[in-house]
Amino acid sequence: MMRRPTQSSAAGRSSAERGSVLIIVMWTCLGLVALTLYFANSMNSELRAADNRVAEVSARQAIAGGTRYAASVLTQYAVGGAVPNIEDYKSEAVPVGDDAKFWFIGRSLDVQPSQQQPTDPYFSLVDEASKLNLNTVTSAMLQALPLPGMTPEFADAIVAWRSATSLNAAAADNYYSQLTPPRRNKGAAYESVDELRLINGAMLDVILGEDTNRNGILDANEDDGDASAPRDDQNGQLLAGLLEYVTVYSREPATSAAGSRRLNVTTLTTLQARQALQTRLTQRGISTQRAVQIMSRIPFNPNPNQPTQSTINSVADFMVTTRMTADEWALIHTDLTATTATSGVATGLVNVNTASVAVLSAIPGIGPDLAPTLVSFRAANPTLLTNFAWLTQVMSAGQIRAAGRYITDQSYQFTADIAGVGANGRGYGRQKVVFDMSTGRPRIVYRQDLSSFGWALGATTRRTLSGNKDA
Repeated sequence: MMRRPTQSSAAGRSSAERGSVLIIVMWTCLGLVALTLYFANSMNSELRAADNRVAEVSARQAIAGGTRYAASVLTQYAVGGAVPNIEDYKSEAVPVGDDAKFWFIGRSLDVQPSQQQPTDPYFSLVDEASKLNLNTVTSAMLQALPLPGMTPEFADAIVAWRSATSLNAAAADNYYSQLTPPRRNKGAAYESVDELRLINGAMLDVILGEDTNRNGILDANEDDGDASAPRDDQNGQLLAGLLEYVTVYSREPATSAAGSRRLNVTTLTTLQARQALQTRLTQRGISTQRAVQIMSRIPFNPNPNQPTQSTINSVADFMVTTRMTADEWALIHTDLTATTATSGVATGLVNVNTASVAVLSAIPGIGPDLAPTLVSFRAANPTLLTNFAWLTQVMSAGQIRAAGRYITDQSYQFTADIAGVGANGRGYGRQKVVFDMSTGRPRIVYRQDLSSFGWALGATTRRTLSGNKDA
């Protein structure tokens, strides 16, 4: 016979059921709380990621703003081969929009190797004519650069890369054909300085030196020995690489700033050429009497059966031969050329008003003894740097003639190495933009993203941005 449950046992079961429900509800609540926290954390992560993307976009827009600003600066100040004065434009922490900023990472014109190395970048546009052009530089000039890893063999290989007929080119072609995978010696003009990575003997310590982020200064990780990459000599002095001194863009157009065809000073052996030059001198404001005097200093034989051999081999040689004054030279210097190219375009001339000590040291006629003197004179006389008439104050006529085939006082290609930082000091990007001013208007001929090389604005800018963010 079955017993009927007593009142006490029924009450116990009811309490147990209620306890089970409570536990289930608590677990459910716990699960819901966990889901809430999970999705909240996920949304927070997504918010941070979105904020980072916005900061990156902000930095990229700052770079775009910097590109447009650089074009505006060049349009206004880089007319007729002139180099914009750093005082005429902003180059550091230039605001774009609400809080984004950009910088032009440049190079100081007056730094001597013996001076204390800067710890923060110099901010400016970069003159490409201040460098040696890979398409015209000689092996001897490359070997004259202060690069411990530059060997005669590597210098020859650099020159051979652009040649299709030399013996060195044939040897290089044979070497490259045995590589895996095999390739050929290019045998044509360099299109980018980064082609140096393809050359036989190219090592990163020669190409980049210690300046692995390409900002022209010795950053902390570039002066700590083996503590962090790259490995360096920890001597407090920046050992720059080959990329610091070379370009592929420097070229002067066939027309002058006024739009007229340049006159070739190496062809003044005919009466027609001499008359054209004398006319141009008077058109530029030089008196007829003075123009005749200038022309009389240029050797000439009017007898067509015994033509005079041209003794002038460069524009600088023309300047010292004619003994023109600085004021006269300022009127006519953009009307002259000495190139033998059928296009009339002069490629690879180095602007002595902007070239570094290292580059000047590599130029025949200047060399390592005169280069520091030229840079010191430039620093003391900045108002004279509109042309190179000032060379007569620091160099002999013979030295100017020796250097004349390699130098100029005009620049038509400029690099804007633009680093952008987004709002609130977050987000970072960097882009190298090369402008060509040969036609009188800025034309972009090259872009390269350098963001992957890391922070390049120095420690002071980093601290400043961090301080602004914390504030």
